[in-house]
Amino acid sequence: MTRSLVWVSTAICVAAGVVSFAAEPPKRTTLSDPSIHYRVPDQPYVVLERGGVEAVVVDNRAVDDDVLPGHRAAYSGIASLKHTKRRENLFVPSYAGLNFEHIHDGTVQDRKTLFEPRNWPMELRRIDEHTVELYQGPTPHYGLESCLRYGMLEDGTIQMTLECIPRRRSFVNGYVGLFWASYIHSPESLDVHFKGHGADEPPASRWIRGVTPAHGVLSTHVATDDDRTFAHDPKFPLTLVFNRSDYRYAEPWYYGVSHGMALVFAFRPKDQVRMSQSPSGGGEGNPAWDFQYLIPDYEVGRRYQMVMRAMYVPYESAEEIEAAVKPHRQALTGE
Repeated sequence: MTRSLVWVSTAICVAAGVVSFAAEPPKRTTLSDPSIHYRVPDQPYVVLERGGVEAVVVDNRAVDDDVLPGHRAAYSGIASLKHTKRRENLFVPSYAGLNFEHIHDGTVQDRKTLFEPRNWPMELRRIDEHTVELYQGPTPHYGLESCLRYGMLEDGTIQMTLECIPRRRSFVNGYVGLFWASYIHSPESLDVHFKGHGADEPPASRWIRGVTPAHGVLSTHVATDDDRTFAHDPKFPLTLVFNRSDYRYAEPWYYGVSHGMALVFAFRPKDQVRMSQSPSGGGEGNPAWDFQYLIPDYEVGRRYQMVMRAMYVPYESAEEIEAAVKPHRQALTGE
């Protein structure tokens, strides 16, 4: 099954009498490349296994079977993440990780609109043994069409690629805000770790332990060079999004530890992802380790792309995690 219609536009800017074309990102999903073959499974999830890692990718329908017992509707993404070194699910079983949670523009909306990706139907697309996609047609309020590809690399690392196209001039403040959440099941520590510096300090790179005292307080860490501002209503209810921490990150990756395992998120520098966290996003004792992607000055019909990688590996030390993530960071930097 393939889709017959894909809208693509090229941005044109004129400066000093010279016309230049913004480069289109490479075609990486069925949203941009209708020639990619896929099939739609009968059930709402697909199990991917490689490199000692097992990941169950689910759409936003409820599941209750031996693979995903008690999984709630709305929580798409990776419903279960396991490793040969730990057979229990890293994520809260009823929720998920890499859950596409919010589309927003900084305006106050009802809860269903704020959680639009959770509530609008998704199509699960099996590409091959190690690759699956979640396609979502233009959403009813914001009109964002998207496709999330989850590809499992040889070592068990998951590469998640977002492609999205705003179909309408519906984002009031002129930008597209996107947010992903990962709900961690009862880790010993609620905190995350990254390389960075104090927000008021000169740029440097030292280990920072990201601690949030309450949901939506000191919640978001931005990059050293990310001075972008995004207009938003003072009463905007998604408190994680704009409440910054006292730190900035110098390197675009972070990790958290749970039961002797590390979950590592690494991002392309050019995507200027913002790293967010909550000590109780998945319920008391269940933190949310999150991230955001914001598209300023968006254009209707233009395709945007974000690429990140998630590793799930045994934890020994920060230095070992840093060494393990290095080749993935290099690959993402070269994207």
